[in-house]
Amino acid sequence: MTAIRMVSSVLLLVLMQSGALCARRFRGGRNPQPRRSPPPPTYRADRGDTTESFPLDFTAVEENMDNFMTQVKNLAQSLYPCSAQKLDYDMKLNFLENTSVTCNDGSPAGYYLKESRGSRRWLIFLEGGWYCFNKENCDSRYETMRRLMSSSKWPQTKTGTGILSSLPEENPHWWNANMVFIPYCSSDVWSGATAKTEQSGYAFMGSLIIQEVVKDLLNKGLDNAKVLLLAGSSAGGTGVLLNVDNVAELLEGLGHTGIQVRGLSDSGWFLDNKQYHCTDCVDAVSCAPTETIKRGIKYWGGVVPERCRQTHEGEEWNCFFGYRVFPSIKSPVFVVQWLFDEAQLTVDNIQLTGQPVQEGQWRYIQNLGIELRNTLKDVPAMFAPACLSHEVITRNYWIDVQVKGTSLPRALHCWDRSLQDNRNNKAPPKGCPVHLIDSCPWPHCNPTCPTIRDQFTGQEMNVIQFLMHMGFDVQKMAQQQGMDPSKLLGMLSSGS
Repeated sequence: MTAIRMVSSVLLLVLMQSGALCARRFRGGRNPQPRRSPPPPTYRADRGDTTESFPLDFTAVEENMDNFMTQVKNLAQSLYPCSAQKLDYDMKLNFLENTSVTCNDGSPAGYYLKESRGSRRWLIFLEGGWYCFNKENCDSRYETMRRLMSSSKWPQTKTGTGILSSLPEENPHWWNANMVFIPYCSSDVWSGATAKTEQSGYAFMGSLIIQEVVKDLLNKGLDNAKVLLLAGSSAGGTGVLLNVDNVAELLEGLGHTGIQVRGLSDSGWFLDNKQYHCTDCVDAVSCAPTETIKRGIKYWGGVVPERCRQTHEGEEWNCFFGYRVFPSIKSPVFVVQWLFDEAQLTVDNIQLTGQPVQEGQWRYIQNLGIELRNTLKDVPAMFAPACLSHEVITRNYWIDVQVKGTSLPRALHCWDRSLQDNRNNKAPPKGCPVHLIDSCPWPHCNPTCPTIRDQFTGQEMNVIQFLMHMGFDVQKMAQQQGMDPSKLLGMLSSGS
């Protein structure tokens, strides 16, 4: 075992240098905005100091030397110059063994998989993409967004990005996990359990698709997993909240009690708030959030977590809103949520179409940030930047955004460590925060927010340009704060 550890250490050190160098050639879209550059964080297992390591899973070494040598071979292969080979980072399409569980149009549901032999960590990602809630807008969705309702034209492979990336530089702590991407083709916020009928014209089986994917993966190595992270963005983020306990209970019922099931919900924490302007309920974008879900849950035959259903019996639609379902969830869940989420503003009828916003809209936007903060304050593990955006964990800039000097990958790593330490009855690591929320009061007051572009010119806007574009009155705000306008501008530029 000593020799194995020495080989592992040498390979890891070389991989950290050459892998990061190669990975840079594949990266793009990093946030060019200036920001403070703290020393690179480091996460050692034995103390809370600062070198970022790329943890490998060698848990199978003691029992199976073949697994170890396969992993060594995979690592060694990645040390060749990038120009001399094409590394296989692709996830490959698999259709469900249970052909009765389908997409909206009856085509087979499925998933993309990239195995990482030797690793006992699995990441299952639920895609987002709004929803439809009656025959008319589902027909329209089928004509304009068929990919989200049918598997007929899915590609054979898919390359993971962000937390699904196999590049250590883009995905510092999960790059070596088994990656699973479940395409969204049920239009039901991953809640449905209903076969196609003449009346509806479509199947709504989002909840069943997740269950069947998990069952299929048990035959592909999931049965030996240590950790399963169910992640998702937008409708997929809400899907995580609705399904994470069901996945844990499914595995437990099948006898796999040693698998630790966790959730990661990105941009799925919506509010059932009052719209800025009420409009006719035509589709998912124009309707008030509560109205679409009330109609949808009946049309889909939607299933919600049992404990939440009992709490909101007769009004099960409540369980689609994060702050209402979260108290009933037993599995650990990490919530990632922009404080000024673009999808939330869209359903609230705040249209940022290039014209400066009115004063009433500006107040509404600021109040939205306050409301979101209030609903998140009791969530133990969360990352909430004061940015105007939507979705982040599969973006290649996800490592750039920080809250109070901590990046999202770092916060997730701290969360991993805290859960492990809690199981081992250890004190939580110092200097490793997991509850991170911006306190500044307006959109993009955090200088590490993703770049915003003018919708008409396509040019990048800095923080001051964006706030002025939004109708922000520097003179008035400076007067209210009792400070010189130039000082306020300086604070905005630095993100203070």
